[in-house]
Amino acid sequence: MMQERVFAMSPEGLITVASNLQPNETMDRLAAAVSAHGMAILARIDHTAAAAGAGFDLRPTEVLIFGNPRAGTPLMQAAQTMGIDLPLKALVWQDEQGRTWLSYNDPQWLARRHGATVGTDRILSAMAEGLAGLAREATGGTGGRGGQ
Repeated sequence: MMQERVFAMSPEGLITVASNLQPNETMDRLAAAVSAHGMAILARIDHTAAAAGAGFDLRPTEVLIFGNPRAGTPLMQAAQTMGIDLPLKALVWQDEQGRTWLSYNDPQWLARRHGATVGTDRILSAMAEGLAGLAREATGGTGGRGGQ
């Protein structure tokens, strides 16, 4: 059963989806879905391993950086500062109760943040739908939305 939770202090523009799977399986499925949809994976960052290397404990926390220049470039043409938020990123993490979550930035929010909303509606809608689909594939469910 998919658990849904909206964070009381959820960061603005962040979409968080509950996963039915463990963090490593969620991230593996996300990476596979990203590749299957023709996007490039640019980095997979294991914050937990990095923390352990520095002598710290951290629950599972991993970031995937991915994208497609056909979607990102027009947004950067609309507002070049979008480049700070592109390529896209997704965070898979485990909370203190052992639940797994997948979080990513809402493309519409990013566009508003950078003033890249004029003439980008189609790209932003496709990007938002694509991210929601990737989240469903990765989490093994229909995906609950959280955040703003």
